[in-house]
Amino acid sequence: MGWFDFDWVDAFSDRAFGGNGCAVVHEGARLTQEVCMAYVRETSLVECTFTGPSDVADIRVRYFLASREIPFAGHPTIATVAAMRSRGMISGDGLTLETGAGLVSIRLQGDQIEMTQVAPQFGTRVPAELVAAAVSLPPEAIISPPQMVSTGLPFCITVLRDHAALRAAQLVEGPLRKVAETAGYSGSDMAEPFLVTLQGATDEGDTFSRFLMAPPSPPEDPFTGSATGAMAAYLWKHSLMQKESFIAQQGHDMGRPGKAIVTRVGPSDAMTGIKVSGQGHILMRGQVDLPETPIN
Repeated sequence: MGWFDFDWVDAFSDRAFGGNGCAVVHEGARLTQEVCMAYVRETSLVECTFTGPSDVADIRVRYFLASREIPFAGHPTIATVAAMRSRGMISGDGLTLETGAGLVSIRLQGDQIEMTQVAPQFGTRVPAELVAAAVSLPPEAIISPPQMVSTGLPFCITVLRDHAALRAAQLVEGPLRKVAETAGYSGSDMAEPFLVTLQGATDEGDTFSRFLMAPPSPPEDPFTGSATGAMAAYLWKHSLMQKESFIAQQGHDMGRPGKAIVTRVGPSDAMTGIKVSGQGHILMRGQVDLPETPIN
């Protein structure tokens, strides 16, 4: 067993209990996958990060769900940088993270933490009727063809007609598996749709989103930074967003309001990256005793 410092951060928020929580375990990147996943389950959070030294960047970051390691995630990136900054671990106004999705550049601008997600990749288009069945909505609630998009992690981006449809959505596991199969997923991997409307939750926002999740994750993610980047790329590519920078909102109906500033890098038909910016609030910190050998 070994003691590791950790910070619990509410990302994409400037206050306690807003946005999306993430526990950052400093120097925990050497832990086994099994231990990292067990820690996520212990916290009941959606994701946690584990940091360590890197030969190619300022720091290495590993990202974990309760069920598996993933290459990249948005709100844990904001949380990790906020935690490092609060501990005086960052000098200057930027740094580079080594992630499973490649190198991620970070820029600090006052209270804002801006990450540049990788150039978007546009994948499989999933039939609207399949996605609608997976979220218990009629097909006419979807106003643009759902598509798999990745700026580090793939999501099925699904644009809904209004807030009423967004709030009525409920995940159905059977049809969700058909969406995953169509998207090329296999085994236990899911392709939960990232649902978005072109109306903010408040007058400040330009979009309002939800991300419903399958077990063993919690049923809904309060704010999804990686999906926000993919969503923004989709909106620009399909000419659904005219602004080069806009405010994305999520989590308001959960009592955890969060927001991100999203900015396009390059023209809409040849984007080279997506900038997603937000704040992080340190909620608590301490130490955790974790086994450095596999769990029996």
